[in-house]
Amino acid sequence: MTTNQNWKLPFFTIATGQAVSLIGSSAVQFALIWWLAEQTGSPMIMGMAGLVSFLPMTILSPFAGVAVDRYSRKWICIGADLFTAALALIYALLIRNFHMPVWTVAVILCLRGMGGTFQQPAISAIIPQLVPQEELVRANGWLQLLNSGSFILGPVIGAALYAAVPMWVVLLTDVAGALFASGALLWVKIPALPAASQKAQGFAAQFRQGMEVYSEDKKLFMIVIAEALCMFFYAPLSTFYPLMTSDFFNLPAIYGGIVETGFAVGMMGAALLFGSVWKVKRKIAVSYIGLAGLGVTSAICGLLPPIFAGWLIFAGTCLLMGAFGNVHSIPLIAYMQETIAPEKMGRAFSLMALIGSLSMPVGLLIASPIAEKVGVRAWFLVSGIGMMVIVAGILGINWMRRSNRKTAL
Repeated sequence: MTTNQNWKLPFFTIATGQAVSLIGSSAVQFALIWWLAEQTGSPMIMGMAGLVSFLPMTILSPFAGVAVDRYSRKWICIGADLFTAALALIYALLIRNFHMPVWTVAVILCLRGMGGTFQQPAISAIIPQLVPQEELVRANGWLQLLNSGSFILGPVIGAALYAAVPMWVVLLTDVAGALFASGALLWVKIPALPAASQKAQGFAAQFRQGMEVYSEDKKLFMIVIAEALCMFFYAPLSTFYPLMTSDFFNLPAIYGGIVETGFAVGMMGAALLFGSVWKVKRKIAVSYIGLAGLGVTSAICGLLPPIFAGWLIFAGTCLLMGAFGNVHSIPLIAYMQETIAPEKMGRAFSLMALIGSLSMPVGLLIASPIAEKVGVRAWFLVSGIGMMVIVAGILGINWMRRSNRKTAL
């Protein structure tokens, strides 16, 4: 573990590299999704594109978690970044020289998801190797603050580039960002895990050890189940944001960029609170508040009229939605980093991603035909009500379990 005096430089070096990479990634993601929205105008196709981007996480998360705990987390991150850079460069050259059909965007989104499946748990597991335990909430707040800034700049840059230059040029921002992140990781020395944790047990045994993290901690188990169930409703919304702006409110791409920017501003505001002001003790309780807030804001979006004033409320509500997302995730991540053994960290984060990713495709498969038939606004309302019911139900179960224990005593 890094000492209190010298953890900030390596942490901020990696965090800055990841933030710059996210600028390129979010710019490209925005441009690709907006291009799909303009070309098809179909919630079904948008949903299917979102679905294939989650498939790698669903299939590969167990292997990614074991790999992150068995091999060098630093080189896994670098490899994932370089894979993303190579993918963007190849696709840029293809669309520069050939007319590529719409379905190739889905292939690119799927392949990009493969890199993220390995990179995300590796970064989450690296942070507690660098940061003292008492600083984890602040560090995760700062990390999310930088990432939120990237999500602000990314869609703005993506929208501006999409309007001004060919798509192949937009893709090069992903190449530049991934190379910068790889360079930052190369510069930082990351403490090695204990030798025993690197021993090659069988895959099944290592995967089972990761599952035991959740069976041994009921509070963590229940909040992750609540998150997974909420993701069934919430995951399709990220795919439907462009359609709410372009089809429901009938506004151009720049307004979609404003909505994405507002969402990121909300994330940044919450991250700033955690990074500088808010000292969280009851992390799981605060995480539930974040989930409930996501439900309330989603429901509000589902009640708006298709007028410009409605779009203004939509943009403001998405800002709050971004804030509640970080109110949920930052304390939860810090709780996991504090309580889970370092040698099991990669499997724990990958399993959480797997649980979420299993609910996301189901949500997209169900939400897409519903939105196709009755409109995307209806799914915002359905998702909001669904998430509020889930949070209330899980909290009710927790309360009954505590009451039964007290009665037994």
